[in-house]
Amino acid sequence: MSQDDQNQTERTLEAVRQCYSTWGESYHRDYYGEGAPYPPVQIDIVKRELTAVGARMVLDAGCGPASMLRELFELDLELHGFDLTPEMIEVAKRTYRENGLDDAKVWLGNALEADDHRRAGLSPEDGYDAALSFGVTPHIPAAADETLIANLRDSVCPGGLVLAEARNGLFSLFTMNRYSHEFFMNELIDTAALRGQAGGETAALDDALGELEGMFRTDIPPIRKGKDGEPGYDEVVSRTHNPIVLKSQFEAAGLVDVRVLFYHFHSLPPMFGGKAPDLFIKSSVAMESDPEDWRGHFMASAFIISAKRPK
Repeated sequence: MSQDDQNQTERTLEAVRQCYSTWGESYHRDYYGEGAPYPPVQIDIVKRELTAVGARMVLDAGCGPASMLRELFELDLELHGFDLTPEMIEVAKRTYRENGLDDAKVWLGNALEADDHRRAGLSPEDGYDAALSFGVTPHIPAAADETLIANLRDSVCPGGLVLAEARNGLFSLFTMNRYSHEFFMNELIDTAALRGQAGGETAALDDALGELEGMFRTDIPPIRKGKDGEPGYDEVVSRTHNPIVLKSQFEAAGLVDVRVLFYHFHSLPPMFGGKAPDLFIKSSVAMESDPEDWRGHFMASAFIISAKRPK
């Protein structure tokens, strides 16, 4: 990365650290507990993928308060993890102690620093059997994506598995809300180029763009605010990724058997879910049976890249 990119990354990570500093106690409950707005189906995907490769030693890069790790305790694996936010690691360490585990197995670290993916005397010398990364890709600048991918690749042994989660940018084509508007205007349509070519049709172009904007509910979903004066999720870098592009980035980094596993399907655009809430949840969860369903490109809000380091 250039020096400007490094400076931007440092500022971004500090804002993310502040965002999550007041979230440690409730994060697992909010996203994995009974109060979660959608069943945490990603847990089942991770368990299946780890079991399929016979993983024994697993690293979670960006483990938060051990949210995913605690869901894997029942598999009797050797589980290590680290996170950027001290308050999150404090909860993770307490969770380990409460479950009779060594809290040295979770530590403070940055997923963009290669050295933080290993702990001397603790991490396997030839790499982990699998490395997970959930909730990290949304919060790093685009210039840092390649660094994260390389660090995950290098943290596993030859033949080792990488599972990296991302928010699905293509889901915006289905939601018809402010995310759709941003995707159309910032990713699909080059308004500056159109205006440069419009000539005498500039006013007509502006009318067309205004009509297009009116097709979306730009007032939803509401901006997520932080707690105790800290920045909220939508007030720090919170990117989405195009699954087609991210898959190609993993392949370009030399990983093989790269697959896209979609989850958090929506049987209807979310704004309509409240009209028949029981049907919406039941039919959406039913779609989770096939994480490689092509409709996931548009109807799933998140996905996991599953890839392997070459043997």
